[in-house]
Amino acid sequence: MLYGLGSVANAIKARGLSTFLLIFYNQVVGLPPQMVSTAIFIALIFDAFCDPLVGQISDNFRSPWGRRHPFMYAAALPVSVAFFLIWNPPSGWSQGELFAYMLVCLLVIRLFDTFFELPSSALAPELSEDYNGRTTLIALRGMFGVFGGLGMTLLVYQVFMKENPDGTGGITERAGYFGYSLFASIVIFCVILISTTGTFRQIPYLRQPPVRKIGAGQMAREIASTLNNRSFLVATAAGMFIAIAFGLKNALDIYFALYFFLLTQTQLSILTAVGVIASLMGVALAPRAGAWLGKKHAAILMFIGALTTSVMPLTLSLMHLAPAPGSENMFRFLTVEMFFSTTMATITGVLLSSMIADVVEDSEVKTGRRSEGLLFSADNLFKKIVSGMGVLISGSLLAYVNFPTNAKRGEVDPAILRELAMIYLPTAVLMFAVAILCLFAFKIDKAAHESNLEKLKDAAVLAAQSGAEGRIAPGS
Repeated sequence: MLYGLGSVANAIKARGLSTFLLIFYNQVVGLPPQMVSTAIFIALIFDAFCDPLVGQISDNFRSPWGRRHPFMYAAALPVSVAFFLIWNPPSGWSQGELFAYMLVCLLVIRLFDTFFELPSSALAPELSEDYNGRTTLIALRGMFGVFGGLGMTLLVYQVFMKENPDGTGGITERAGYFGYSLFASIVIFCVILISTTGTFRQIPYLRQPPVRKIGAGQMAREIASTLNNRSFLVATAAGMFIAIAFGLKNALDIYFALYFFLLTQTQLSILTAVGVIASLMGVALAPRAGAWLGKKHAAILMFIGALTTSVMPLTLSLMHLAPAPGSENMFRFLTVEMFFSTTMATITGVLLSSMIADVVEDSEVKTGRRSEGLLFSADNLFKKIVSGMGVLISGSLLAYVNFPTNAKRGEVDPAILRELAMIYLPTAVLMFAVAILCLFAFKIDKAAHESNLEKLKDAAVLAAQSGAEGRIAPGS
């Protein structure tokens, strides 16, 4: 439970940046969308290249506090302070100065979030080696992530930036961002400390890296040999295409909700609550789906279902087959779509994370090294690089269709909204479809995983016997 709690910190950060950062700096602060998306893209590229470095260092780090925990403790204060500052930029600064301010805050957030999230995620394969038990552990982490990310979003809509009956307030006005950022930063700080301390007593039972000196060249060769794993490359390729699509989707969802479907913030709050319920349903069902169909086949099936349902509202609206924007029937339609697409997407996400965890033993059998941090960080590297592309594309699309600044709900030219949707849909569908095709090539199932565990146990027995014989031989 304390391990799973740690995902709250990352979920609050990730949900806040993906949902509100573009619209805050574009519609509230007044920066052009290309400038905002460029800063996000630069920060993601920086973060992506920091990940493998942190992963490799934490895999080989030796201390009385183990491999992971020193990094996790070091993240708490910097990431929480930087998250507060990014939502409170100085007034009266030029666009160039605001761009630099936002970029610096983003770089600090990304770097120190990596210090916590990556080592924390890398603990999962060590805490459970069981094929289905590992999925349950990651599902538990996903459950807390739901409470953190969607729960904080619900508080934004209904507490910190609640829309007034006369239409004032809401997420396009600056006043509520101070309370939101202060509360979120305190929660991030406390969660990191509680989760890290809560798993501290597991340190004696976790693996310690061997004592050795390693140069830069050898480290590079080890990284290359570890990542040269077919199942890892397949899962990572799928994750890359998913990341592009979600980078694009997350940045534009709030625009479509407010200006295309004409939802109020009360309705957005209800949809967020439905998303919480659906995500919890997905978290609960993921271990069962993985055990019943196998992780790969369950992930593919759920992925296809999530994609099909998620594109229906925009697709049917463009075909004039959906209820009118702003109507109660449209809101009901979006509610049903939200429940089913989120449930299936959550199941897919949990299973994909568990599939990456299963690569750890497969890689150890082939390389002789335990590299959880490197594998998880490399997976994140490619996802973050291309998700930055998705964010960059979203800003470019808003600029291409000449989306207005300080836009009001119901006052944006329908032709602009229609053009935005017609470009977005085929792009997102193509990315998701390629990701689904990649998953068919993943090779590690339950039998292969259990075979890998047996091979590692046999190797450990042989190593222990060799060590014993070496100690006896000199005096015999």
